[in-house]
Amino acid sequence: MRLGEKVRYLRQVEGALRGLDRAMTQGEVVRAIRRELKRSLSQSYLSQIESGARPHITASTRALLARFFKVHPGYLVDDPEGFHTELISPLRTREDSLDLWLREGVERFRHDPAISGALEALARHEDSRKCLALLAAILETPGLAGRLTEVLQPGTRSGQ
Repeated sequence: MRLGEKVRYLRQVEGALRGLDRAMTQGEVVRAIRRELKRSLSQSYLSQIESGARPHITASTRALLARFFKVHPGYLVDDPEGFHTELISPLRTREDSLDLWLREGVERFRHDPAISGALEALARHEDSRKCLALLAAILETPGLAGRLTEVLQPGTRSGQ
């Protein structure tokens, strides 16, 4: 993962932790750093970091961001080519990778029980790939998603 992707991810996590149900904006991060840490960082500099225009940052900026997001400063660098956070095995199937991704989503959306529950159910299913393909077919069939919602969850508006 690149540095900019990590900072965008941390803004998402920080927004969830602060109860925003969305990522903090770059401006919100800059203002929070100024207010909480009494230090300054410009929004344009943060934008350059996230876009990759500034692939390397100073040690002081790295320390400031690490302190704000409460991560180790060593996290705020590009990962080496081929780096993976999960265990890699030649025996791992694509299904296992999909289930791992779904379980990461469960954790990421833990504040939303409906979404985290749906992702957990998908990850536990014997053939999660087939479930996702079925979901795609349902969504691509005009009116089917709304009708299924009416049948399976009476009283729920289909637009939700």
